[in-house]
Amino acid sequence: MTARIIDGKAAAARLRERVSELAASFWTSAGRQAGLAVVLVGDDPASNVYVRSKGKATIAAGMASFEHRLPESTTEDELIALVDALNESEAVDGILVQLPLPAHIREAAVLTRISPDKDVDGFHPVNAGRLATGLHGFVPCTPLGCLMLLEQELGDLAGLDAVVIGRSNIVGKPMAALLTARSATVTLAHSKTRDLSGHVRRADIVVAAVGRPRFVKGEWLKPGATVIDVGINRTPEGLVGDVDFDGAASIAGAITPVPGGVGPMTIACLLRNTIVAAHRNAGVPLEKGAI
Repeated sequence: MTARIIDGKAAAARLRERVSELAASFWTSAGRQAGLAVVLVGDDPASNVYVRSKGKATIAAGMASFEHRLPESTTEDELIALVDALNESEAVDGILVQLPLPAHIREAAVLTRISPDKDVDGFHPVNAGRLATGLHGFVPCTPLGCLMLLEQELGDLAGLDAVVIGRSNIVGKPMAALLTARSATVTLAHSKTRDLSGHVRRADIVVAAVGRPRFVKGEWLKPGATVIDVGINRTPEGLVGDVDFDGAASIAGAITPVPGGVGPMTIACLLRNTIVAAHRNAGVPLEKGAI
């Protein structure tokens, strides 16, 4: 058996096209563009790349991009003052503060200051609580993208056994909540789980977000399982995921590649959350299931 490759680039392109259509109709209805503000503190090279790519994607989708690049010396109070101003701005629908922040700034103090209605990253505790309790809110972009890929591949997820490896607030916990809301039977595992391979072997769905290169072995998998690899690890051989791709591809039914799998969906879902936020903030109706 050779696993089907789940093409995240193609899925992301379709989602971005839909966002562009909605952004154009929003501009007509609201009389302004939807707007995303991205804040970068310091000169972290990887963060610079992410911010630049997010800005380009925002503009390409027909939305306004507001970039705020601040020096490393920016104080926590200065950053919070900027977030407060963005919360008040009618031109800004979504706010994203690029992580990691410099060591002298507390991430929680900044992220909890963002209005939950503009928290398009889905990190605010209010949005985490909404997700956990089944209310409408913003879901972190990476797990939302993973869910879209799974539903594209499998359709209805009800009754399927799923294992999520990794318990971060950014991926693991919201991924487990999303799958639970779709009536999957979910095990939230991690690197310290006893008999992890045994848990994985029972799973129809495996989402690997543990941050260790090639951690999940092919022989752990149930034949025909669908594997979503969230990991991006730099190694001497290049970028690899958290799953041993070569071993897994001979056993799984479908698998995301690294790169080209989950990564493109993350930015596409950021754009998706922003256009949803714009409709809500401007009071412009968005048809249920429109995106």
